Amino acid sequence: MTSTLRTLFLLSTLLFLGSCSTAYYSAMEQLGVHKRDILVDRVEEARDSQEEAKVQFSSALEQFSTLLNFDGGDLQQTYETLEGEFEQSESRAGDVSDRIRAVESVSADLFSEWEEELGLFTNQELRRSSENSLRETRVRYQQLISAMHSAETKMNPVINAFRDQVLFLKHNLNSRAIASLRSKLVTIEGDISQLISDMEASIAESNRFLTEMELL
Repeated sequence: MTSTLRTLFLLSTLLFLGSCSTAYYSAMEQLGVHKRDILVDRVEEARDSQEEAKVQFSSALEQFSTLLNFDGGDLQQTYETLEGEFEQSESRAGDVSDRIRAVESVSADLFSEWEEELGLFTNQELRRSSENSLRETRVRYQQLISAMHSAETKMNPVINAFRDQVLFLKHNLNSRAIASLRSKLVTIEGDISQLISDMEASIAESNRFLTEMELL
């Protein structure tokens, strides 16, 4: 089997190895991709998913505001647009959580492997240097994952509040119902503003982590 065909074969099997991390890591290492590289990739993916979620939540809020200030036109169509924005927001939130779990999974495996391999050193100076790098990376990682979790915990209250409004309007799509929800707008605006602020902090922490990983 040629090198190119072997690479294509390994790539084609990776989709089937997700349930077995050992096999997945083994296949990736044959491609020259190690746990550290996978962690970097997954942090980038988590960061990007938060960027997308941030934009989507802002879009959903804008559409909610549009409906609450409805002034003529097709009310049903306006509602359906809001419903679509909510569904997209829910999907983006799920993606963010999935990406964070993926980061946590590979980081745990990376740190475990790194810890075990410290015992393989015969040169104590190199061992101490690697041990210091491990300690520093763990500290950086903890700052990163804490920021990610902080943003993640803000998503569910926002999603739940949006779902309540969308469901209420689904069964009460009239001017009186819309008027009754206007008082909720300020609260939801505040919650989304806080969510976006936390997401931006998490994104900044991700970029900081990625920059520092390049220096190791």
